[in-house]
Amino acid sequence: MPTYVLLTKLTANGAQTIVNNPERIGEVSGEIEQLGVKVKAQWATLGRFDFVNVVEAPDDETMARVTLELSSRGTGRYETLRAIPADELMKSD
Repeated sequence: MPTYVLLTKLTANGAQTIVNNPERIGEVSGEIEQLGVKVKAQWATLGRFDFVNVVEAPDDETMARVTLELSSRGTGRYETLRAIPADELMKSD
């Protein structure tokens, strides 16, 4: 299954939601999984992004739908990167 890196920058509303209800982080992961995307790892980060998630999705279209769903809530801004294992990139057919 393809791997993606999902980068999240919380809006002020999103940050307030986390402060008021820290369990919301896990709830969102569950909601993402209900949309067909498996959360493999999640980190809170310092710097440009507030969270970094590594997820697996069946295809780009599914990942795009998840990103649209999350974006529609207004609690964060998202950047999604398709991750290709370096050893696969270097294979020759």
